[in-house]
Parts: sequence; structure tokens; C-alpha cells
Amino acid sequence: MSVSAHDAAVAGMFGRIAGMYDAGNRILSCGIDIYWRRVLADTVRLGPTRRVLDLAAGTLDVALAVRRRWPEATVPALDFCPPMLRRGLPKLARRAERLIFPVAADAKRLPLPDASVDCVTMAFGIRNITPRSEAFSEMLRVLVPGGRACILEFGSGRERIWGGLYNWYLRCLLPLMGRLCSGDAAAYKYLSQTIHDFPGAQELEEEMRQAGFAQAWHRRLTSGIVCLHVGEKAAS
Repeated sequence: MSVSAHDAAVAGMFGRIAGMYDAGNRILSCGIDIYWRRVLADTVRLGPTRRVLDLAAGTLDVALAVRRRWPEATVPALDFCPPMLRRGLPKLARRAERLIFPVAADAKRLPLPDASVDCVTMAFGIRNITPRSEAFSEMLRVLVPGGRACILEFGSGRERIWGGLYNWYLRCLLPLMGRLCSGDAAAYKYLSQTIHDFPGAQELEEEMRQAGFAQAWHRRLTSGIVCLHVGEKAAS
């Protein structure tokens, strides 16, 4: 499989910060990321396969949240960065978890057959994928008819949130705190820039419709700091 320079750089960056990723999430979000993932898991809809595909699975927090909410579900958990998945393996061992299956894979080239999962989840990963249309196309391919994609992502830094306080946090405070938490200033500068450049919620909705989702909508969480985007594949 050929890997673009962008993909290789992103995978390498997340590999560097994998050891501090969970702690960084808790600190930088003041613990609210746990709530955001719970809302994501609540939005999952199971169907005939009882499978939920978690993309950009990282250290497996979303996969575990899905299993807590839907104990009957099987969760293939795919991520482009193997060190991130390895950081999540002890969590599976502690829970004696046997229905989460971590696999290193590219969201633009999923190693799954057509119509093989009921739902796709992704948390804070879609902005790192270029082009997004390829990931959306793969989601649609592997979803059963009527299946749902649930995508959690930061609100665009181009929108003023909390009177601009969020935008100041992204521009100034996030890179500094990220450097202190992880020792990798470049990684959190990248994070800040991708959030700033990410399309607004309405724009992303339109991208999902253009990619082929029959329906798409979003829900703003924490005043729009994070948005939950939902797309549904046509039922037939």
C-alpha cells in the first residue's frame, strides 16, 4: 500500500505523542472528552450485523465506550498509527475485553467487505484525513443499507465560540499546554492549525451529502466546541 507524505507525517506525529495522548486529552479538555465520547456511543445504532466499526480508534477509548453502551456489539477498531493502538491494549486486558479487535489500517482503504457493519464511529480523526471524500466513500461501502456514520470532531476555529475565547485557546494556549503535556510542540501546533482550518458544521454536512449519505445532520456539544456529525446511508 502506498502511503502519502501527509499520511506518513500524521502517523509519525501520533506515534510520538502516543504515550501522553490520554493524559493530554483529559488535561486539555478538563475531562469533558469522556462526556463527548459517551454521547458518540449513545448515537450508535445497531442493525443486523451487530458490528460497529471504530475508525481513528487511537487508544481505544471510543471502542470501549461503545462496548459499555452496547454490550452485544462487536467492534473492529482501526487506526493508521500502530503505537496508538498498542497504548490501548492494556485497557482491553483490564476489562477482559474480547469483542474489540484492534487493526492497523487506513480509513481510506478499509480491509472489510461491502455492507459488513451497522455503524461507523470516529472521534477527532476526520480532520487528519486527506481527502475526506475517500474516507466517506469507504464508510458508505462498508455500511449496511440504512447504516449510520457518527463522527465526533472539534468545531471549526473559524467560528467565534464563547466570544472568541475558544479561538484564543486554540491559537495560544493549546500549543503551549500541549508542549508542556507531551514535550512535542509541533504536534499540538498541528492540532491547533487543523482545528482552525476545519470546515464549519454546515460545510461538513454538505460534504457528507455530496459523498453519498442520504441524510446528514449535526449536534453541537459544549457550545459548539465539538460537533457530533451523523450521516445515514440510503436504506436501499
